[in-house]
Amino acid sequence: MFSFSNYPIPSELQNIEQKLAEYTKDAEKYTSNTDVLGAILHSIDITSLNTEDSKESITSFVQKVNKFSKVYPDIPNVGGICLYPVFAPLYRNFAYLGNVYKAVVVGNFPSSQTFTEIKCAEVKKVIDAGANEVDAVISVGEFLDGNYDYVGDEISKIKNTCGNDARLKVILETSMLESPENIWFASVLAMMAGADMIKTSTGKVSQGGATPEAAYVMCLAIKEYYKQTGKKIGFKPAGGIRSIEDALTYYSIVKNVCGDEWLCPELFRIGASSLANAVLSKILSLKSGQETNIKYFCKD
Repeated sequence: MFSFSNYPIPSELQNIEQKLAEYTKDAEKYTSNTDVLGAILHSIDITSLNTEDSKESITSFVQKVNKFSKVYPDIPNVGGICLYPVFAPLYRNFAYLGNVYKAVVVGNFPSSQTFTEIKCAEVKKVIDAGANEVDAVISVGEFLDGNYDYVGDEISKIKNTCGNDARLKVILETSMLESPENIWFASVLAMMAGADMIKTSTGKVSQGGATPEAAYVMCLAIKEYYKQTGKKIGFKPAGGIRSIEDALTYYSIVKNVCGDEWLCPELFRIGASSLANAVLSKILSLKSGQETNIKYFCKD
């Protein structure tokens, strides 16, 4: 059902280190650029996926985003919020989230080890509750065993459940995929099966999270898929992104591989909740000329 014949492994995979050195160097010129830093902030998904989350704590968490544009009217809001499924109904309580994507993780996140029917049922339930974006992990073990039709079919069923009511971010868990070639084929498979965005990691596995190497491969796949189909698929690095320099490296990779058209929340998102305060503080410091340390997005 799913064929990779039109997507052979690109020669660029032999030259990853050189390209990443170029993109890292390119990223350095944006460290004091408030427009680029604003674009970074506007691409961040702030996330709360903790065992101790509660309706009260998540309400407070989402309220920060809801009020942001009133507190900082001249600075772009974050790109999205991401929560556990049980908190999806809370999204309906906030009137000012505007263009901020309201996401939830689904399908027995982060392991993805449950029935496809349950994954789809959960997707329907969270969309009915108020989410307009869902994050689902591929069945990593089945992919590594070469069961590509199974993995692709499951993604297609989840996407069909989303319909036009929600966007689908497919998480590849790249640190477990063992090679750049596997990351390439997983990216292509996810896009052929209906992903609106492909995402590196859950941030919940010991093997690690996002890496520039994985980002480069995924963006190459996105570029090739766009070349062949005319469809723009988004990219989200997530897991272990803690510094502004890290975020700018991913920004540079997307900019140089995919193009400027991808530098918007619809097509570029960063999973780095702890980074939002650092970026906001940097923007305010550059605008005022005084060192500022803001903790706006911290939980109360």
